Amino acid sequence: MSAHEHGGLPLAPGMDEPAFAEPWQAQAFAMTVSLHEAGLFSWGEWAEALSAEVKRPDAAADGHDYYERWLAALEKLLAAKGAALPADVDTLAAAWQRAAHATPHGKPILLENDPDAGLPDKRHPL
Repeated sequence: MSAHEHGGLPLAPGMDEPAFAEPWQAQAFAMTVSLHEAGLFSWGEWAEALSAEVKRPDAAADGHDYYERWLAALEKLLAAKGAALPADVDTLAAAWQRAAHATPHGKPILLENDPDAGLPDKRHPL
């Protein structure tokens, strides 16, 4: 298969599939490595968090949700460390979704495109 058939991602020799099916997976991977290198958590802590997510009863038996589990493990570890609370992650994710829906096709998605940007948080009125 050509690189084009894998979304433009080149394959290492001997590999049948690219390591990341989607750009967000590579970004989650890179973020995890960066946060570890910054000293936020040890590899042992990371391995424990990821293992717990992969072993959850609702995890896909074939592993097709591996990077969703990866992201869930990262979010839980960040919350446990007090670096990013779940409500903050959810608020930011919702802002990105609104920005994506408000961005014209073919244009870069910017958080500034969120139509609610700059508005007070509806859950916590001023």
